[in-house]
Amino acid sequence: MPVRLGAVSYLNARPLVFGLGAQASRFSLRFDVPSKCAALLHERSIDVGLIPSIEYWQRADYHIVPDVAIASQQRVASVALFTARPISEIRTIAIDISSRTSVMLLRILCARRFEISPQLVALPPDLSTMLERCDAALMIGDPALFADPKVLGVQKIDLGEEWRAMAGLPFVYAFWAGRPGAISAGDVDRLREAKRAGASHVEEVAREYFGDDSAKVAVGARYLCENVSFDLGDAEREGLRRFYEYAAELGFAPAAGTLRFY
Repeated sequence: MPVRLGAVSYLNARPLVFGLGAQASRFSLRFDVPSKCAALLHERSIDVGLIPSIEYWQRADYHIVPDVAIASQQRVASVALFTARPISEIRTIAIDISSRTSVMLLRILCARRFEISPQLVALPPDLSTMLERCDAALMIGDPALFADPKVLGVQKIDLGEEWRAMAGLPFVYAFWAGRPGAISAGDVDRLREAKRAGASHVEEVAREYFGDDSAKVAVGARYLCENVSFDLGDAEREGLRRFYEYAAELGFAPAAGTLRFY
């Protein structure tokens, strides 16, 4: 039976599955929003999921595919807070709950960096509506990447950049995870090779994703080159541990434990 993979539907995940669609005898592949990927893995509807990093901490039985992640070194561009108010005056933030990691990152930054304690309001990811209802809005993925803050008359605060300024480390948004024995050593190698190939062909990835929209292809390729990183090396692992530590210190998540790898 093919290994059932659940991947994130956003552009930043596409390099990680580069060429896997052609390996139908080994992998079956589906795309969903991050929170859905995690839910499918929890209910065993998929074998390995590209899950939000905070979801891993809820499950003591999951292992991580080494060396593969969706991360940022500095500015990420696709996870951002949009606001027309100074940060100190923000009292309510509309959140898109399709990625729990981004919401947790926002909560940590509010507490540790911005020094505010706003009410978080879950709303559909429509930026105009969110900003009508709340002082600020958290957007993720492609909508955050392509939203034009100048047209909207708001400031875009990049959460990857804010994390780096606070923690001095990369931030890890998602990675492949599954239960022990869900994949073989050969499957791990195939996933690592897909990442290497995808990271080397970002223009092709963007073209496949956006089709004939040359403007979006250009923006997407630049984003994949300049904003997103796909490695899970020593610095990224330390950033992941720091994220879990901050979440635990603030009472948002269980105490930090051990990263487990295939």
